[in-house]
Amino acid sequence: MSKNGSISASVIKRLPRYYRFLGELSKQGVDRISSRELSQRIKLTASQIRQDLNCFGGFGQQGYGYHVDELRAEIGKILGVDKQFRTILIGAGNLGRAIATHINFDTRGCELIGIFDSNEQLTGKTVGNLKIMNIKTLENFCRENHPIVAVLCIPKAATQQIADTLVGMGLKAFWNFSHYDLSIGYDDIIVENVHLGDSLLTLTYGVNVLTSDDDDREQEAEE
Repeated sequence: MSKNGSISASVIKRLPRYYRFLGELSKQGVDRISSRELSQRIKLTASQIRQDLNCFGGFGQQGYGYHVDELRAEIGKILGVDKQFRTILIGAGNLGRAIATHINFDTRGCELIGIFDSNEQLTGKTVGNLKIMNIKTLENFCRENHPIVAVLCIPKAATQQIADTLVGMGLKAFWNFSHYDLSIGYDDIIVENVHLGDSLLTLTYGVNVLTSDDDDREQEAEE
């Protein structure tokens, strides 16, 4: 996939952004775009975009730029959106139901095939087109359906045990919303820890700096 077999995490994290922006351009009827024009939309330098894309081979043409649909399709292949990895969701509380309902898994390389919860009162209730199953049926379900990805929307205290159990059932990747920094001692396991609170704190930091600057200017004006 890459020229040197090693792609930095920062490059990988920018790929979904390219994919999303190219999708928006395609919907707008844009057929081709230069790295300079793309950089103005994405707010990255043209050089950065070219360097990122060159990690995976040459996509653009000198003097022509990038063909929007073709580049998006190639980035989609790199991201695996054409694979439809079988996915299960553990934890059908408010967050779990929201993710199952509002995230379009199919367009992001995953096929959500099962939702599980330990609360027996939720068993049989429908989320989207799937019925919530009791966590006790998880082992048999995994044995029969071979999911690869697990979305974890469970209490922090239960996360490591559930993850270890799922790894033993053959799962290879975790999208983890549990507020627990999942660190599984397996070399071939992929983990994406999502901390929504951290994202909000990053925002409030920016607001704090902005309002502090305003306060400083007001104080200087008064003096």
